[in-house]
Amino acid sequence: MKRRGFLKTSAIISAATVANSTSLLGKNPSTPVGLPIIKPKRLKKGDTVGLIVPGGYISEDGLKESIENLEKLGLKAYYTDNILARSGYLGGSDKQRSDDVNHMFKNDKVDGIMCARGGYGCDRILPMLDYDVIKANPKVLVGYSDITALHNAIFAKTGLVTFHGPVGTSTFNEFTINNFVNVIMEPKNKYVFKHSDDYKKGGDYEVYAIREGKAKGRLVGGNLSLVVTLPCTPYDVDFKGKILYLEEVDEKPYRVDRMLTELLLAGKLQEVAGIALGVFRKCDQKVGSQKGERTFSLKEVLFDRLYDLGVPVIYGLSFGHIENKYTLPFGINAELDVMNQTITLEEPAVL
Repeated sequence: MKRRGFLKTSAIISAATVANSTSLLGKNPSTPVGLPIIKPKRLKKGDTVGLIVPGGYISEDGLKESIENLEKLGLKAYYTDNILARSGYLGGSDKQRSDDVNHMFKNDKVDGIMCARGGYGCDRILPMLDYDVIKANPKVLVGYSDITALHNAIFAKTGLVTFHGPVGTSTFNEFTINNFVNVIMEPKNKYVFKHSDDYKKGGDYEVYAIREGKAKGRLVGGNLSLVVTLPCTPYDVDFKGKILYLEEVDEKPYRVDRMLTELLLAGKLQEVAGIALGVFRKCDQKVGSQKGERTFSLKEVLFDRLYDLGVPVIYGLSFGHIENKYTLPFGINAELDVMNQTITLEEPAVL
């Protein structure tokens, strides 16, 4: 599929016009600007990977699944007594979770770090992370969803490249493993992400252009709900000239509208070079929250909020809360090609 399913924008775009001016919001003076990029060492078979739960808790079955998934990659799992801790909906106290992150970076016997799951709570521990230790001990850190908070904060504070990819309890199928290996374990000088065959399912998985074109820039982004919380904090990342990737799950169209609008009001989206949207699973609805209430579709919201930015935008690439996942490096130079529906890494993400 190349162009099938692409929309005629005139039938979708609303009359709303996005302002081009950039607000002072989101320009926190305490956020370092222009830090040198730090690449972690690649993982190789036999390496030890530290499992952490910086957000929500996991069960014993979740831990077992995470260990087995690492073994599929030829990696060995290491974890502390905090791995099964629980405090309400969190994977232990803020101190336990932040201590584990700091410990894994500091421990010279740990080669890389994988989050066993996402779940709310990562933003709570950002002030408790030792960014000097992280910068001095660069390692692969992998996870998605709420792990977005860690990716943005660590990049903003240290310049370390981290990875929006599977968590320990993800589905480690052939597609996901191949992308993980080709980015983190056997890096290529150039690597092309092509979407999976999920687009054949239609619905949430449909691939379509919102605005065609090509764009180059460093990859930044993550889960929309987390990205929108970071402007005006010390953990915000500069979007200027970047390719922004976003994914979401289980949010109604008006909530997606609100979050994108917040980024527009903060002057963030006006700065990007291009936008790659993953699968926004379960984010559409046929009727409003009240019986008979009129609503917009997710597609209409995305066109309305993003088309007038004037940059290439595509929906439906293979990342997000889905089984077939890319492993996207945060901070690496890439090219977005809407016509060919690809993201190409223009350099290896690891040493």
